[in-house]
This record gives sequence, C-alpha cells and structure tokens, in this order.
Amino acid sequence: MENQIFVVTGAGGHLGGHVVQELLSQGKRVRALFLPQEKCPDFIKKNRHLLTEYTGDLLDRYSLKRMFCRDRPVSFIVIHCAAFVSITKNNAHKVYDVNVKGTENMLEICRNFPVSRFIYVGSVHAIPLLPHGQTMREVSSFDPDNVSGHYDKSKAIATQLVLDESMKGLNAVVVQPSGIIGPHGLLSGNMMKMISLFVKGRFPFAVKGGYDFVDVRDVTSGILAAAEKGKTGECYILSNRFVDLKELFDTLYKAGAKHRLIAQLPVWMAKTLAPFTEIYYRLFRKTPLLTRYSIRTLFKNGKYSHEKASRELGYKTRPVAKTLEDTVQWIK
Repeated sequence: MENQIFVVTGAGGHLGGHVVQELLSQGKRVRALFLPQEKCPDFIKKNRHLLTEYTGDLLDRYSLKRMFCRDRPVSFIVIHCAAFVSITKNNAHKVYDVNVKGTENMLEICRNFPVSRFIYVGSVHAIPLLPHGQTMREVSSFDPDNVSGHYDKSKAIATQLVLDESMKGLNAVVVQPSGIIGPHGLLSGNMMKMISLFVKGRFPFAVKGGYDFVDVRDVTSGILAAAEKGKTGECYILSNRFVDLKELFDTLYKAGAKHRLIAQLPVWMAKTLAPFTEIYYRLFRKTPLLTRYSIRTLFKNGKYSHEKASRELGYKTRPVAKTLEDTVQWIK
C-alpha cells in the first residue's frame, strides 16, 4: 500500500537486519531504528532508497517519536525486534530497562500514532519450562515468577504488557523465536561467536546438551507472515527442532569447518568451570562462551512446537544442515 510504512526497531541486530532486508526486497517503505554505535548492515543492498535510518534508543521517547512523523495520512506497521540479550548476571539492570521499559515506551508511542499492527518479537524463554520429553507450546499469559533468569523474566513481563495492550485495542501479535542462528549474525553474540570460532578451528570443545535452533531467515518470514495473517492478541512460536550440540558441530565440520569436535565436557565439569569463565571474560571485556545461564539453557528441555505458526501463518523451516552450511560459507 502506498500509505503504509514499516517501522523496525533493532535494525542493527541479526534478526532486525534480516527483517529490514526482506521488507526492502518486497518494495516496502521502511523506517529503521539503530543505536548510535550501529550502522545499517552491509548485506542490505536492495532498494536502499526505500529505507530511512533513525538513530535513537528505546529509552529515549523523543528518538522513537521521530520515526512516526508524517506530512500526509499513513498507517504504520511496527515490528519491535529490539532487545538486550545477556547470559550473565552483570547486565540485569540493562536487560530490564531495554526489554521492559523499552517495550513500554514503544506501546505508549503506538497509542498516539496511527499504528495498524504491532508485531512484538518475544522469546520462547518467556514460556514456563516443562519436564524433559514434553513439548512446549504457546501459552496465553506470562508471569515472570514462572521462569528463571533475568532475560527470561524480562521477556515474560514485556510479552504480557503487549497482550494487555491488545486487550485495550492495539492490533498486536506476539512471535516467539527459539535460538536464532544463520548467516550475517553478530559475532559478538554468544552462539554465533562459538560457531565462528569452531569453523576457524579455534574452539574444538563443547558442553553436552542442545537447544532448538532456527534459521534467522525462517524467523523473518514468520514475522512478516504474522504481520499479514496473525490473529490479534495471539502468540506464535517460531522454532525449528531440537539439535544436540554434537550434531550441530559435526554438521559444521561436514559443511567446511577446519576441525572435528574433539570432546564434550560433562555436566559437572561445565558447571564447575562456568563461574570462573564468567570472571575471566568480564575482566577482559569479552563475550563469554560458557556461563551458568547458558549451561542451564543447554541442559533444560528445549523441545518447542511451531505447529500453530505453521497452521495459521504458513510458517516453514529449512533443514538445520542447510542453515549451518550457509553460515559456514558466510563466515569463510
């Protein structure tokens, strides 16, 4: 539509960058929010003339309002991708500010401008954990007391804020990705850094465990499908399947990584080492690869169903091997 504009937060991130790229490739007009230290990802090349870049912060309402300025009647579709992910306890305050207060600010902005649809990118981490062997599906309400970890709690609070706002009239839909991997990832992120080091032959070890890993491009397609077909006030899990870390690293080796996986650390050793690695990485200001939170995530039940998204949104996933093959080629 000529009078339709997409507003994307977190455009400098892995997922946000892919969302912007896909919208532009479809010929949509996009207004994208970048943090002051971020720039538009290099892989976004097509239809850059349709993109308007804004520098701002979720905690600065003025910088958010600028994205909604208009000189003629338009409607906005907001895709709120921005979030702060941390696997350590040190950033608890920032996690809450960005994920909760930042979402509150976005919702307040939406009350005052012609927003036709609001897509909130939540996380499966906000869903209460079930015992191993049971499949986790969408829930209709979220309570931070039902999950553990600062990030998990912040996403539970923010998701409930969005659902509450939908009850008041906002045309809002929630999508909940699992562990996002794939090409053009930020190597400052925990999982993508680990994959990159392994591909280059510098990280031949892994802990035992696994998680549900999903391709960033599939999540992007799911988000845009939710913008078009999602039901107001509903949540949609955008996952793929559970992948054991040994399978993940073996697949990376077949796709072109320098070395095979040498060994997997047992649970007790990983838990013993985690507090010390957290201190080491904090002292040298590096992204930690092993923390108590990440270990808990890899050892807990990671089985999620995307049946609802597939049924209602037409959501599809590609083979994990294809995702890892493309990721290896991009890293190289």
